Amino acid sequence: MSEIKIDRALYNKRIDMIHKALATNRPSLNGADSIFILIGKTDEDNPYHKSAVLHTWLLGYEFPTTALLITKTETIVITSAAKAKYLKDLQASTLVWTRSKDAEHNKKLFQDLIAKMTEAGSNLGIIQKDKYEGPMVKEWNEIYGASEKKFTEVDVSSAIAELLQLKDEEELRSIRNASRASTGVMTKFLSEEISTIIDEDRKVKHSALSETVESKIEDDNFFKKTLKLGDSLDPSQLDWCYSPNIQSGGKFDLKPSAMPDDNVLYGGVIVTFLGLRYKSYCSNIGRTYLIDPTKTQEQNYSFAVALQKKVLETITNGVKARDVYKAAQDFIKEKNPKLLSHFLKNVGWGTGIEFRDTSLLLNEKNQHVLKDGMTLTLVIGFQDIPNDDAQDNKSKAYSILLIDTINVTNGAPEVFTESPKSRGDVSYYFKEEEEAKPVKKEVKKPVKSAILKSKLRGENKSQEDDPEAKRKVNQRDLHDKLQKSGLEKYAAESSGNSEGTKTTFKRYESYKHLSQLPKDMKDLRIRVDAKNQTILIPINGRLVPFHIAYYKNGSSNEEGEYAYLRLNFNSPGQGVSKKDDIPSEVADAQFVRSITLRSRDGEHIAGVFKKITDLKKEVLKREAEKKEMEDVAPQGKLIEAKNRRPIRLDTVYVRPAPEGKRVNGLIEIHQNGLRYQSPIKSEFNIEILFSNIKHLYFQPCDHELIVIIHAHLKSPIMVGKKKTKDIQIYREATDLAFDETGNRRRRYRYGDEDELEQEQMERQRRVQLNKEFKQFAEAISDATNGTIDVEIPFRELGFNGVPFRSNVLCQPTTESLIQLIDPPFLVVTLSEIEVVHLERVQFGLRQFDMVVIYKDFTRPVTHINSIPMSQLDGVKDWLNSVDVPYYEGPVNLNWPTIMKTVTSDPHQFFKDGGWSFLTLDNEGGSGQESQESSDEESEFHASDEDPEDESDSYSEEDSDMSEEGDSEGSFGSDDESGDDWDEMDNKAKKLDTKGRGGDDRKRKR
Repeated sequence: MSEIKIDRALYNKRIDMIHKALATNRPSLNGADSIFILIGKTDEDNPYHKSAVLHTWLLGYEFPTTALLITKTETIVITSAAKAKYLKDLQASTLVWTRSKDAEHNKKLFQDLIAKMTEAGSNLGIIQKDKYEGPMVKEWNEIYGASEKKFTEVDVSSAIAELLQLKDEEELRSIRNASRASTGVMTKFLSEEISTIIDEDRKVKHSALSETVESKIEDDNFFKKTLKLGDSLDPSQLDWCYSPNIQSGGKFDLKPSAMPDDNVLYGGVIVTFLGLRYKSYCSNIGRTYLIDPTKTQEQNYSFAVALQKKVLETITNGVKARDVYKAAQDFIKEKNPKLLSHFLKNVGWGTGIEFRDTSLLLNEKNQHVLKDGMTLTLVIGFQDIPNDDAQDNKSKAYSILLIDTINVTNGAPEVFTESPKSRGDVSYYFKEEEEAKPVKKEVKKPVKSAILKSKLRGENKSQEDDPEAKRKVNQRDLHDKLQKSGLEKYAAESSGNSEGTKTTFKRYESYKHLSQLPKDMKDLRIRVDAKNQTILIPINGRLVPFHIAYYKNGSSNEEGEYAYLRLNFNSPGQGVSKKDDIPSEVADAQFVRSITLRSRDGEHIAGVFKKITDLKKEVLKREAEKKEMEDVAPQGKLIEAKNRRPIRLDTVYVRPAPEGKRVNGLIEIHQNGLRYQSPIKSEFNIEILFSNIKHLYFQPCDHELIVIIHAHLKSPIMVGKKKTKDIQIYREATDLAFDETGNRRRRYRYGDEDELEQEQMERQRRVQLNKEFKQFAEAISDATNGTIDVEIPFRELGFNGVPFRSNVLCQPTTESLIQLIDPPFLVVTLSEIEVVHLERVQFGLRQFDMVVIYKDFTRPVTHINSIPMSQLDGVKDWLNSVDVPYYEGPVNLNWPTIMKTVTSDPHQFFKDGGWSFLTLDNEGGSGQESQESSDEESEFHASDEDPEDESDSYSEEDSDMSEEGDSEGSFGSDDESGDDWDEMDNKAKKLDTKGRGGDDRKRKR
């Protein structure tokens, strides 16, 4: 026992709980005045005696051959000297009496203990079911039986069970670790062993396989490296709650006390359950595996999974145990009544240090109320279901079992043993299937002709069929409309004299009353009043307050025996620009711009200057935080759904995650909004009102790793300590994947069947995820009475670009342009766009940039850089189709400077031509400027995958085109005097147009 270390603080906390229960006469104590626990020799066959459980709960260990008496005010322990040394540091109210080899001494200890019982009261609380053996127990029975004092013995088992039911955070941590280990053994070892045994057709007994799994507890590398459980779990603290159980071949016993038999593992339906405990805290997990199942077996298993989901929805704080079982029964009666007769008599029990707490049995009679902090073993089982499609005696009956360890919370329960259990994850198909013969498609022969349809490539296209011409016509109309609306919108504003831009005078008050002035003002020394954000400066025999907001800067220096402090203040008329100028409330008022103070106390001057500097920094920081939160409008109250259970989507993740913790929770639809419930704390819940949702997106997991429901908000809300306008709910599309291609099955199948099967299962999962999330998104839309429509991105219209840090796929929707996969997210509402400018569009470059300018000119423009030039026409077509005016130019522009000019006088900006300068910039460049601009690079500097990407004026594409266009000529030479095909086509079109008198060329400045 050299490694024993008792947590003194934990013991003191828990023993005080028992003292308090005795003092308040808790009903479950049955009137007991004291509690007596006597443990003899350790019972290896049953480690879950309540006496041993109480020892473990109090001390962290079971102390054999020890007597424990707990009264309302004190605790007495009688044990050996070897054990007593570990108990000496407990609280003062705990007395440790040491036994010795002297029989008279030991007899005197028991007699003194009986005297303490007598002082406490006549009702002695014991645990009646616990029976121990050993010399100490025999000795106590003799002395207790011969005693003149007689006590009324009452059973306190229920009271001890109540104390152990609510788990603190330390206990929950141990159960989580036990659950992680159990889940790892089940999914990473036992399931693979079963798959390999069946695949290789080996004859392995259930008991032998159980022993193999049981021996895995000795493999520390398995828990540390394979399962990657980290440093938070010590494998030496793990132990088995019971022997792992594997059942198959038509004989099933779903009781937790069942033992594995010596029958050989048989395909069909295989039931497994196991449980590890960590630091004496138990966990339990059970799964059913289907080997070449029939359709009925598949349907019944899927029903069991749905039933477990229904039961989980029922379990929450305040629900009675019998109501949980009744909800399961009602679900079976409604959905699959044939299985009701095979349903188990309970759906679980309480668990913790005691593996099976029968006071928390989830059956139809138990009135016990479930509370936040209780941990349960949830059991969904159907026993001996007849199989009408059986082909042998061992398949005539089968059972289905699902077991998980959960924690009851105020919302949805937390599942500690969460692991894949859908039908696709536990089904194995080993029977050979006939391969479908591939159907050859009829290939049509190309039509050969010696007659060219056209001399020029574009000659056979009419003006109406030319998409470029259509775009130009529509864009010309959009540009004219934009210019006209701009002149009308800003017509009432004169140059720079808008009422909306007039600066207002802000008043600051240091003190409203004389009573608020500091008390010690007699010494007339400069001081800083941090509470009122004021500098008090002595002027003409009195202290004059200057608010810190008016303080601009200062300096402190020493010359000779004097220290000088110079303070500069903000005042009207000293601003260099109109923006920096401060208005005056009184036209002829006089202001102090600076003041210099002299003192012989250099330390005081230095200290005051430091306080002023620190106060200024603090005020500026506070104002910056206030400005940052200006647009965070307070949300209304979420009205919860009444008279019905809210529609919910569980096992989802949220971005941004509260406090940066990525945990799965659930999201519910209520009367006027959504609520995301975090399994960690209720403070991490997120509420979104329908009235604050601007856009609602559903993005399927096709070609992606996640499926998404995304809400873009009108006003930002706080998530944790950060504000955000985007809330995203998602689930990973591949997190349930179970890779079977690496096991030994591959040796015997000699082909790609496993990969094809894996791909088919993944496709099915993706289809199911898309269906589930789309239905939930549509349910949100229905809850808003159609005020919010679900938008789905058009992937075929998407284009790659760099809006922030990484290259992503930007996809249009009906009302916006989005990127929702990689944060930070991009959401651009089309109705808010003023104009789009395409930059670096010129021959020789492989990428161009997009700049989005908003109708709100004060809003920063959005850049999407490094878009492949091959997608230029697609971007133009999309912008044109949604009636967004765009321009294009050869170089990047300085947009902060441009927008500053626009916002300074919008009326004059549109009077001078508005956005038409972008067109002039595009057409007015000289040959030299064009050559220089060809070397321009994007503002985004991506990785150097192809450093010659944007520097070579002659690309590989041009080379390929030249080879196809003229195999005999030297079109790809460096001779710049020759025109390429595109240039010659354009010249021909211009000559034709000019000949018809319809010169469409744009004017040049």
